[in-house]
Amino acid sequence: MPTTERGRGILISGDAKSNSIVYTNARSVVIVSLENPLNVSVYGEHAYPATVARFSPNGEWVASADASGTVRIWGTRNDFVLKKEFRVLSGRIDDLQWSPDGLRIVACGEGKGKSFVRAFMWDSGTNVGEFDGHSRRVLSCAYKPTRPFRVVTCGEDFLVNFYEGPPFRFKLSHRDHSNFVNCVRYSPDGSKFISVSSDKSGFIFDGKSAEKIGELSSEGGHTGSIYAVSWSPDGKQVLTVSADKSAKVWDISEDNNGKVKKTLTCPGTGGVEDMLVGCLWLNDYLVTVSLGGIISIFLASDLDKAPTAFSGHMKNVSSLSILRSNPKVLLSSSYDGLIVKWIQGIGYSGKLQRKEGSQIKCLVAVEEEIVTSGFDNKIRRVSFHGDQCGDAEAIDIGSQPKDLSVALLSPELALVSIDSGVVMLRGTKIVSTIDLGFVVTASAVSPDGSEAIIGGQDGKLHIYSISGDTLVEEAVLEKHRGAISVIRYSPDVSMFASGDVNREAIVWDRASHEVKLKNMLYHTARINCLAWSPDSRRIATGSLDMCVIIYEIDQPASSRITIKGAHLGGVYGLTFTDEYSLVSSGEDAFIRVWKITPP
Repeated sequence: MPTTERGRGILISGDAKSNSIVYTNARSVVIVSLENPLNVSVYGEHAYPATVARFSPNGEWVASADASGTVRIWGTRNDFVLKKEFRVLSGRIDDLQWSPDGLRIVACGEGKGKSFVRAFMWDSGTNVGEFDGHSRRVLSCAYKPTRPFRVVTCGEDFLVNFYEGPPFRFKLSHRDHSNFVNCVRYSPDGSKFISVSSDKSGFIFDGKSAEKIGELSSEGGHTGSIYAVSWSPDGKQVLTVSADKSAKVWDISEDNNGKVKKTLTCPGTGGVEDMLVGCLWLNDYLVTVSLGGIISIFLASDLDKAPTAFSGHMKNVSSLSILRSNPKVLLSSSYDGLIVKWIQGIGYSGKLQRKEGSQIKCLVAVEEEIVTSGFDNKIRRVSFHGDQCGDAEAIDIGSQPKDLSVALLSPELALVSIDSGVVMLRGTKIVSTIDLGFVVTASAVSPDGSEAIIGGQDGKLHIYSISGDTLVEEAVLEKHRGAISVIRYSPDVSMFASGDVNREAIVWDRASHEVKLKNMLYHTARINCLAWSPDSRRIATGSLDMCVIIYEIDQPASSRITIKGAHLGGVYGLTFTDEYSLVSSGEDAFIRVWKITPP
């Protein structure tokens, strides 16, 4: 989902030919088809957080900018080949626009001294004019789509500035707004442009001379900051979004004043995250983006129809869990406390509304219940049906939980590892806190609840049998050369696998404690997660090195399948939905489904 920030608008753009929109999240630039939101492509080559991206007029190129002031121009087809990279400003770029002939780009944002805006040739990077007249960060810019060309900019100094060119020179500036001017846009025919501001007003200017010719009526208008504006394809209407949680469609009359035609309400809970911060009018689609990252799509031809809404994560997705009763249903959680339900083949299926919004470290789903561990030393058991969660029962274990595992066949038994040992829970009761005498880093409990494997900082695996509420040590396995980071039983319980921070994974035979698959040393950084296929014939490992590696149990480790660059910043969640479908999640807030081709 798009990265959003409280009190700031975000500027999304689209390509009218393919009905696709483009937005940014962290270092990724995301292109989504409005006709089929599951059709997504991602560009991840920026070294800094990406801030804005635009399609070129012919739809063949995308110019995307980042927080370091760099603009990258890349092709929308065939592996996103990079055409050019320019360092445009000395600070973050907030908006950029192509000239209608696709030869020039104007970018604006933060800079040192007076350089808040720059226009340059797209192929050589040479300057096209001087942009004086702003004293603070420039939030938005617009390029007149018809000759004679003009550029208009607006920003935090409450100004709307007008430049003639190319080469561009300052012509005049307007001081009609009394707060940040958040967005400025030319109508498709270039005859006028509109500016909207945090002072809740919008003004319309002549496109060629920049004289003020109209404004948006205050009757039925927005009651909060207006963050973004977008023109209809025929130039007779505009769409605005605001911090008052509404989007409005305005009719622009012959005398260039705007009257509210319809107020659109987007689905939400009524909290701060329902503030609308971005919008786009693309052909028949009206797109709005909320602070909480929900994208709503309305149809211009039928504004009374309820919008199609889809959403997802905006932060690192740290846990994935499938429902055993229905493997097509997947739950994912990110550390900001958001749990999202997905259905394979359909995609986003809603956020789980929990009663309290605590942060989440680990999540396990068992039939009708979710067990989560948080950063507040509490374990929560929450029942859920559909999208609704029941009341959470919180159990304070008095120490930071490191790992959480639940016995799948008797789910009232949960094992939580803490620094000094483990805490055993039955239902919502702590039955024992056991000090094991070594630093615990990972744990797993067998599905029937009869055995536990606990990994330590020293790289040893301790195997315990569970009798009543106590642990009896049966064996210690030494093969790892680093602290254990993850342990998982195979679905048929004949094997288990362990991974360590020293990039190695090992598959063990459960009965004999012999190594079943060795030399799994192909990652270049710590292993964060691992998953078994339902038939226990293959295993996947995910690592901080951004790769996912899939091994066949009955073949040597060297005949592996490697998915390079699966997630920017590292892979944190893995699960199989069937023998040949693997789902992964990571630091980049994406969830990806991989199809494994049978040998």
